[in-house]
Amino acid sequence: MKIVDAHHHIWRQTDLPWLLGPTQPRIFGPYDAIKRDYPIGEYLRDIEGTGAEASVYVQANWAPNWFADEVAWVSEQARRTGWPHGIVGYCDMLQKDARRDLDKLARFPLMRSVRQQLHWHKNPLYRFARSPDLARNPALHRNVAALADYGWSFDLQIFPEQTDAALTLVDACPGVDFILQHAGMLEDTSDAGRDFWRRRMSELARRPNVYAKLSGFGTFLIMGVVGLLVASIVNIFMQSGPLDLVISALGVLIFAGLTAYDTQKIKSMYSYVAGSDMVGKTVVMGALQLYLDFINMFMFLLRLFGSRD
Repeated sequence: MKIVDAHHHIWRQTDLPWLLGPTQPRIFGPYDAIKRDYPIGEYLRDIEGTGAEASVYVQANWAPNWFADEVAWVSEQARRTGWPHGIVGYCDMLQKDARRDLDKLARFPLMRSVRQQLHWHKNPLYRFARSPDLARNPALHRNVAALADYGWSFDLQIFPEQTDAALTLVDACPGVDFILQHAGMLEDTSDAGRDFWRRRMSELARRPNVYAKLSGFGTFLIMGVVGLLVASIVNIFMQSGPLDLVISALGVLIFAGLTAYDTQKIKSMYSYVAGSDMVGKTVVMGALQLYLDFINMFMFLLRLFGSRD
């Protein structure tokens, strides 16, 4: 089976305004550690041993007016190293007519798709777009429909609560494929939240031009851990048996996912530090991380299947 890294970034810090200013609360947590350059060479070392045979670069939020410069720079990295093999660029798809900007991007043969992040959440920490219903915008519909003329798709990034608005966009552009980012961005890991996300995903799945991208799980698994902690604290006072059962079941699932995620992360870290004096520290930290994942999963299993007398 061919493995494609379908969503990755490389960057120079000076090109990304959000990596130059003060750290702000974001859905993916603190990011001081990535306030540096992350070149293609480091990325290639990170994926050594993973079996990845190709990759797709996804726009990393350069200043909007530098949209073509971003694609030009990534294209140069590909010319020099052979990676990445496809590019998802940025274009302001809410302007009256985006064709002039799309034509600029069309000069680069690796262009495959356009992403303009539409995700909005009632929690300001998770919010990116300025309003929840941008997907209903007629200008967006016209510009996204025009992507069919270029043979490109549109990377659709929304929260489950925005699905109805997103469906109007999908239905208005039957000639364009939509790539749903991060498996629909599940962030509410309660039973009700998972059920709502599942129903919204089912609605999107009924459209033949919608495809889901399995990415971003680390971010949402960590959010799940925070949710478990909050729910556990609440249940200390509520002493609810059913809630304890739900917390235990979710804990098993979340830490099973984190075990798989951390295993891959450790493999990537090891391939990067192999042969250096950082190997020992990396091995210890990786072992500790997996130990904590296993211990937490075991504890939730005990709570789930242990004696309730």
